[in-house]
Amino acid sequence: MHTVTEIEERIRQRYHQPKGVEQFGIEPVPSELKTVRWHDIFAIIFGFALNPGSMLVGGMAVISGLSFWGAIGAITGGVLLATIAYTITATVGVDYGLPGQVSMRMVYGLRGAKWVPSFLRTIASTYWFAYQTVAGSLAVVAILDRWTGTPHSLVAVSIIFAVLQAIVALIGYDSLKHLSRIALPFKILILSFVLVLLGTHSDPNFAPAQVFHYAGKPESGWLLFVTWMNVVAAGSLTMVTDSADFCRYTRSRTDMWWGTLLGKVGGGAFAASLGAYGAAATLGKTANVFEVAAQLTASWFVLLLFLIVIALDNWTINVLNLYTGGLSLSNIFERLGRFWTTLVISVVGIVLSAIPDVATGYTTYVGILGNVFSPIAGVLIADYLLVKGMRIDLAALFETKGRYWYWHGVNPIAVIWTALGFLAYMFVIPAEWIRVLVTLSATGVGYWATMHLLAPHFRQLALASHPGEQREPIEDLDWQLALR
Repeated sequence: MHTVTEIEERIRQRYHQPKGVEQFGIEPVPSELKTVRWHDIFAIIFGFALNPGSMLVGGMAVISGLSFWGAIGAITGGVLLATIAYTITATVGVDYGLPGQVSMRMVYGLRGAKWVPSFLRTIASTYWFAYQTVAGSLAVVAILDRWTGTPHSLVAVSIIFAVLQAIVALIGYDSLKHLSRIALPFKILILSFVLVLLGTHSDPNFAPAQVFHYAGKPESGWLLFVTWMNVVAAGSLTMVTDSADFCRYTRSRTDMWWGTLLGKVGGGAFAASLGAYGAAATLGKTANVFEVAAQLTASWFVLLLFLIVIALDNWTINVLNLYTGGLSLSNIFERLGRFWTTLVISVVGIVLSAIPDVATGYTTYVGILGNVFSPIAGVLIADYLLVKGMRIDLAALFETKGRYWYWHGVNPIAVIWTALGFLAYMFVIPAEWIRVLVTLSATGVGYWATMHLLAPHFRQLALASHPGEQREPIEDLDWQLALR
């Protein structure tokens, strides 16, 4: 048995990572480090959900034609739908200390996991980072322009934000946890003040009663509602393969479940309410709630508060995208280590943050990502719950020719059902349906049925389908991995 300090030092030397940063990448986290409670998970997840990008989505939903309550309902429903899948996959992190992308090896195979979910998640992480950075920068520019009376460069502000976020992500999980804990009370207080500022404005259109009765475009009906629900659920589902990343330092499943559920749904609903309120108050003309709020006051102190909350948002939550992107890339390139793969993702994300179109093309980009991650989520959940009974052979995740090697490192059943789910989402399932839910369910059932029928006839499937047993203490496994 080896100490955590010994394991971390060996990992640091193996990857030539700096001291003072999180050393664990693809390696399982030892039980000694699992001390995070539900309130820390809540602070991280709630803060992640309550961000300028999510507020902008609430505003865009109203502008597209939804009513005030319709926008909140569609967005909260989409978040809740994704959260159910999210908490199931996050259990892998709590139980085994694994990052999500490494756990994908039990489903797609050691090689298949690298080039299907990890590759796609790396792309998604980089896009989400750039989107959130640009969305926050739009709010900052609106406030700075109002404060100074002169225009500011969106590109320059975006790049500065991106660099600050990259620094936190490179340090690792502890910096994220402590910053989230400190920032959350300030964010809630300041954003609650924004709601009060909007609701007490002299313009009658800003009155709560008027906003609550804002009807949008009634002719848009169910189709528009379900479209936004699908978009939001699809966007949230892009995180389902990495939900374990935030929970592998968590003490228990109960801590993870409560912290995640309250954080994702509560934060998503609050953000949607802010964005939808600003858009409804301006009669569907302005999606950016900070742009609306900045026009209501000339007080330098109030404008400073706005800048603080946006800076805290971007500094404490968007780093999650870089953090998970780095872990996804480290699953593809195992010899690089978490610090270096996070650095690579940061550089690409900073470059994309200089392109404003990543924000204006939200529905297009997220729709494409959702087409892929809905079937991935279905396959993953079916495999983990129904095929493997929530039990994993931890050592086999790192063994070539082992239980999860399948055929040359790839499980073709998982790949085929992912492709079928993608095609069904694109060309078969009607737009009036909740396509994310239908795709996830149909793909999961199809994958489970295929594995059940074929496992008796193929040794590779039978071996992988048998519930795994942990063959040695995690601490010893960590040591072996660090020496590779």
